[in-house]
Amino acid sequence: MPAMTVISATAVPDHLRGALTRWLLEVTPTLYVGTISTRVRTELWNNLTACLTDGSAVLAYPTNNEQGFTLHTAGPQRRETVDFDGLTLIAFQRLPGSQEIAKPC
Repeated sequence: MPAMTVISATAVPDHLRGALTRWLLEVTPTLYVGTISTRVRTELWNNLTACLTDGSAVLAYPTNNEQGFTLHTAGPQRRETVDFDGLTLIAFQRLPGSQEIAKPC
């Protein structure tokens, strides 16, 4: 059954961007949204992760859990998904060699 799918893919080769735009709308640069089947979503994600070199990608789609969606990530990212008693949380990693100082808004 087709389901809403969101893919964010940064620094990917042009041929992968073309493959994504065949099935999904590129609503802003690097953000793809559409309603596709599980089979198409799986194939797109497999192709994306296989060709990912310097870039990173995030896939979000609905599923039957407490949050109503699931996340998959690929490539080097500062954000890491963490399973916390069945909930997906995002943990931020510090940048290497940086001293992050909170600045007032």
